[in-house]
Amino acid sequence: MFYLIAGLVLFFGCHGVTMKRDLRTRLITRLGEGGYKGLYSLVSAAGLALIIFGYGQARFEGAPLVYEAPTWLRHMALLLLLPVFVFLIAAYVPGRIKTAVKHPMLVAVKLWSLAHLLANGDLASVLLFGSFLAYAVIDRISLKRRPASDTGGAPAIQLGAAGDIIALVGGLALYGLFVWKLHLWLFGVSPM
Repeated sequence: MFYLIAGLVLFFGCHGVTMKRDLRTRLITRLGEGGYKGLYSLVSAAGLALIIFGYGQARFEGAPLVYEAPTWLRHMALLLLLPVFVFLIAAYVPGRIKTAVKHPMLVAVKLWSLAHLLANGDLASVLLFGSFLAYAVIDRISLKRRPASDTGGAPAIQLGAAGDIIALVGGLALYGLFVWKLHLWLFGVSPM
């Protein structure tokens, strides 16, 4: 579990810098925009690699069970995951979904992590998905407290209904692929 915990600390520690706007500004001043983004990307990638390795290792070794998820919660998890890919795509394809939800990536992360917490009761899963859920909630609170001019980059081109159709069709197709084969192929666990 050491690598999983180290990866979570590194990944979310790095992402936490974006919530501390004064620290972020000082780092950009010191390193330059490119240097800051490069360091941020490198530390995030290293944290993610440790998370992946550590979670895989914990699953292989058999992490202790914190709770046993009943079968009906696994079905609930599948239902909660249905809009996740739609929101994930909507975060990058501007449309009415993105406008209405405001931060679709964070909504996707919250639903994804909550669904996985409902379905997985081992300690490694509780640490992994609980950390993502806590981060998404804290980041959303942080975004609400920032001035409107400090919450993102340049305004995006609005695609309206076309963006929504892309997010819906693409998201539901990805969901179907993950349920059908991709989750098993990528993670070794069938969601069904």
